[in-house]
Amino acid sequence: MKKRNIVPSNTITRDLNELAKPVGNVYETVMIISKRANQISAEIKQELERKLQDFASAADNLEEVFENHEQIEISRFYEKLPKPTLRAIKEFENDQIYFRNPLSAK
Repeated sequence: MKKRNIVPSNTITRDLNELAKPVGNVYETVMIISKRANQISAEIKQELERKLQDFASAADNLEEVFENHEQIEISRFYEKLPKPTLRAIKEFENDQIYFRNPLSAK
């Protein structure tokens, strides 16, 4: 498992002008963060699906609904994780995201 940054799970008011200083444009900054948040979300979804595949039965019957406490604990763990957007913002603030603008490289 990857080392996770300590990310607050609550919302923090941020100064967009300060956040956008490394890029110089608020809109580009928002796009960079949103693309990274989508990547994080996809990674989490794949990881969760891999873990939950262990609990998938070959014949799913509606009559055979039962509680699996281990599956519930895994789901609760992922529900408590910070939102992908908050993780992406933290990575951006810590200069952990590589980005480039192909238009400005010409």
